[in-house]
Amino acid sequence: MPERAIGIFDSGVGGLTVLKEMMRLLPGEELVYLGDTARVPYGTKSPRTVLRYALEAAAFLSERHVKMLVVACNTASSVALPALAEHFNLPVVGVIEPGARKAVAVTRCRKVGVIGTEGTIKSGAYPRAIHALDPDIEVFSAPCPLFVPLAEEGWAEHRIAHLAAEEYLAPLLQRGIDTLVLGCTHYPLLKTTLRNVMGDGVELVDSAEETALMVAGPLRERDLFRRSHPAWPRFFVTDVPTRFERVGGSFLGTPLHGVESVDLDGAVVPATRAEFSLR
Repeated sequence: MPERAIGIFDSGVGGLTVLKEMMRLLPGEELVYLGDTARVPYGTKSPRTVLRYALEAAAFLSERHVKMLVVACNTASSVALPALAEHFNLPVVGVIEPGARKAVAVTRCRKVGVIGTEGTIKSGAYPRAIHALDPDIEVFSAPCPLFVPLAEEGWAEHRIAHLAAEEYLAPLLQRGIDTLVLGCTHYPLLKTTLRNVMGDGVELVDSAEETALMVAGPLRERDLFRRSHPAWPRFFVTDVPTRFERVGGSFLGTPLHGVESVDLDGAVVPATRAEFSLR
């Protein structure tokens, strides 16, 4: 079991922000990454559809005998974590709780902004997670639907990205926030643009590092740290890999070779007796 890989999935390239931190903080682990590029973005889909996508992605990774699932997608984390834990006999880690913990720890004026996809913002997952830790913190949320396609296109620092950021973030700046949670794993790819718009007085919370730290917990508790020499991560996508290789290689700082295109329709989701209510 310890020698098995950790499975990570996202709707596209955004989850590479989590993978990169895991490579840095958990250098001994083998990683398998799935980007559901044929169906990106998840944030505009209904909760029921996102749940189905998440179950299919997790089933694909489970068939590769991973020892843990990391849901490197805020939208999927906001609706699918209980179902994934029920269907798969594996530790499951999402990205929302780590980001919320970091935001609570760093805010000084107790005013926190959250940006994310429409699905993540509508779910209210971040305000719930933040208020569970500190009910007195004010949370202001804003959907930023154009950021994912801009990141997927490799236009993270394009002037169009800057104009979109100015439009989306102006109401949050007016609220006087001092902390901004990047509530989508695509958004750290736009960190330079976001920092230019927000200014140095606002702390940007990227949950990728906190998620990598949280992954170490179950590995330690279950004695699952890998003992042999790690291999380079394996990458799978559900569409032609050309764009993923270009944008992902640029972000990771190394060419991505051997990215495999796969179909999730054949992945078998284990049956469960649990019922899940989705808004």
